[in-house]
Amino acid sequence: MRFNFKVVLFLSILIAGFLAGGYISLAKGVPSIAELKEFRPTDGTRVYADDDTLIGEFKVEKGIHISLKNIPKHLINAVIATEDSRFWQHDGIDFIGIGRALISNIRHGRIKEGGSTITQQFAKITFLTPDRTLGRKLREAQLAIKIERELSKEEILELYLNRIYLGHGAHGVEMASRLYFGKSVTQISLPEAAMLAGLIRAPNAFSPYNNLVRAKQRQEVVLLRMEEEGYLKPSERQKARKQPIQFSSLRERRGVYSYFLEYIRQQLEENYGAEMVYKGGLRVYTTMNRKAQMNAHASLQEGLREIDKRMGWRGPIDHVEDVNVENSSGRASFSASIGDISPGVVVSVNAREAVIRARGITGRLLLSNALWASNTINSASGRTRRIQNLKLTDILKRGDVVWVRFSSISGQNVLFSLEQQPEVEGAIVAVDPVTGHIKALVGGYSFTKSEFNRAIYAKRQAGSAIKPVIYAAAIEHGFTAASIVNDEPVSYRWGAGGQWSPENYDGKFFGPTRLRDALAYSRNVVTVKLLDKIGIDQATSIARNVGISSDMPRELSIALGSFSVTPLELTMTYATFANSGVKMNPISIRYIKDSADRILKSSEPEGIEAISPQTSFLITSIMKDAINYGTGRRANIGRPAAGKTGTSNDYRDAWFVGYTPQLVSGVWVGFDDMRRPLGPGEVGGRAAAPIWANFMKNTLADDPALDFIAPEGIVMFLIDPITGLLSADHSAAVYEFFKDGSQPVKYAETPGRIERQIIDINYD
Repeated sequence: MRFNFKVVLFLSILIAGFLAGGYISLAKGVPSIAELKEFRPTDGTRVYADDDTLIGEFKVEKGIHISLKNIPKHLINAVIATEDSRFWQHDGIDFIGIGRALISNIRHGRIKEGGSTITQQFAKITFLTPDRTLGRKLREAQLAIKIERELSKEEILELYLNRIYLGHGAHGVEMASRLYFGKSVTQISLPEAAMLAGLIRAPNAFSPYNNLVRAKQRQEVVLLRMEEEGYLKPSERQKARKQPIQFSSLRERRGVYSYFLEYIRQQLEENYGAEMVYKGGLRVYTTMNRKAQMNAHASLQEGLREIDKRMGWRGPIDHVEDVNVENSSGRASFSASIGDISPGVVVSVNAREAVIRARGITGRLLLSNALWASNTINSASGRTRRIQNLKLTDILKRGDVVWVRFSSISGQNVLFSLEQQPEVEGAIVAVDPVTGHIKALVGGYSFTKSEFNRAIYAKRQAGSAIKPVIYAAAIEHGFTAASIVNDEPVSYRWGAGGQWSPENYDGKFFGPTRLRDALAYSRNVVTVKLLDKIGIDQATSIARNVGISSDMPRELSIALGSFSVTPLELTMTYATFANSGVKMNPISIRYIKDSADRILKSSEPEGIEAISPQTSFLITSIMKDAINYGTGRRANIGRPAAGKTGTSNDYRDAWFVGYTPQLVSGVWVGFDDMRRPLGPGEVGGRAAAPIWANFMKNTLADDPALDFIAPEGIVMFLIDPITGLLSADHSAAVYEFFKDGSQPVKYAETPGRIERQIIDINYD
């Protein structure tokens, strides 16, 4: 017994010495906090759209600072009761609270409570990284003690409440109050204060916009803690939990601009450094058009949801046992608009109708607005099965939490449609072809979900979207839109003794084919044979000229887009065709001013002639037919436009890139996991073209419908559609454009007729 006591004593002294040494060592790396006593917001960088409207800021201090004396007492009490009940007693570390949390966690067999004080939380969000290492926790504790010595409790609380993150981009209680309730924090009620305090632990999980039921449950926890700590009488708590809350309708304008703003931020940091970006008072005037950006964001999200729904229903996102929590805890409501999408709780369900409560509003989901879910995906196997004669009870039950869209609002009569958040990703880029100004840039479904900017950094196989470049190279080397290439089986030596036999999408061959139809219908075999005739080096040289900067292997497979490009890169390549063969550099910043209003940088459009204007016009003319009758028919927007579909092997990537004289845009769709296919039939013409069409229609709605103007040196002749030669028979002939001097000189001996082939609109 005596021996054991000595061992324990020795180990205790050893551990104490280790901790003391570690404490002293860590203290050397702890930053000074004297400057925190005087809150002086730095003048960060402001970013403006092309109409000089402020769209974002980069600064160290986020949110809107408000003094502690202006923060309601009931909010302060709610935060202290929930996050650190002994805040006014401890010196930065609450050993009693740590012990209580440890016992609770052991009792429940999981991490149910944390022991961090408000001071520790403030230390973490202000000075430390979010990692969970022992070293970081020790520094957090040491820094909390130092903060308590140098700042008063009131100063700590004020700084904490102004910096804590409360979800949806809101930092601090003032910014959060304006976001959630549409008013200053000075005006919030006790129930609203409890709702805000409840967000601190997990802003995403307890957000009323993400899950109103869970948010209300969390609010009740906060109110109960306030009663337990003596801040509320039982009657006051009961009254508060039943009091209604009116939430603001969450408009993700910030999210609309996020990918573009992040693209700007990275450029600024690279050129001027983080110190200047966050503290230098820069004013950045960009090329982004707000209307185009909002349309791009909305079109991409809508398109990705439609694609994802075609893949199948993955089931509810959550399940709650008490679906009446909103009614028993006071009614919370939002101002909702048609088209808004929100989580909702199934209150009741039968075969043909479900009653759902979303954003505090009760409405109905009819079977007709959920039929797409008859394709269901087994979460374990990943396999899809078709439910015949779908009933809502096949897919929903009381208490399920699902995504719904407000499809109709007429007084108290609200109708929902069933939705789900997509797993599939995408990107969209839009540029002015004449200046190279980037007008819209969206790098994914949601910046909150994933900050990876696919528009800039996702290198994906171009598929058939690269074919216009190959045809441009052919026209630059003497071919015409009327040139004939035989679409027939062909094989090439491949690798060490192997063979490659390219095939068309449908496995068919169409015999002698004019280049116009070959590109419009995206014939693989003709394109490969064309590349073989002009030579890989000649084609890659033209590709470099028009805008392809990615690595291109010296293989015939590049005719089918076997190499990878980014959406911005491919869109800028098409912009060369839209700009009469002049390649422009992409520009996202017009000019930058410093804090003294001096211009630091000004970007002027710079272009070089990459291909002749005649070649550019001919490619544009052919790509107009790709939309008029070819693979891009879903991209018909009711005005002159040119474009091309693209699909990579096994449906892993779907593209549509196209343009009018005023605007060029490119859409890519796929999974971040490059091995995962979109699924059969999800080609560029079906997955990407509708997104492109929706964006272009809405963005150009107020602009005149301009057509492409033929440059000097372009002539038009009647030709025989079978041979590509001149035709004397007007009844069987078609008009074709040529570079002056390249037109046929012979007439077809036997005029032929050709009928436009009716092809599957989903073809690549």
